Amino acid sequence: MTTENKRIKFDTNFKKEAVARVTQQGYSIKEAANMVDVSEKNLRRWNKDFEQVAICEKLDTDDRAELEKFRKENKELRMEKEILKKASAFFAKK
Repeated sequence: MTTENKRIKFDTNFKKEAVARVTQQGYSIKEAANMVDVSEKNLRRWNKDFEQVAICEKLDTDDRAELEKFRKENKELRMEKEILKKASAFFAKK
């Protein structure tokens, strides 16, 4: 006997209305999640996603390009940091 995990797909309007309960109507994440019968984790993620979209919509093309440049640079720096950590651990053993 196998059980299949079926994911429920929520449409964008449903997500926006659920997030609006928190951002506009003043409910807590827990209260709003219980009202619309979704997990708090989902509602938090939706809220974060909509906040990021709102921020990106406010940015002009120069700001977006600069943001992408910084994200790329940040990713490279994190990789370099990891390499240095591994190298220092390697040489510390010797």
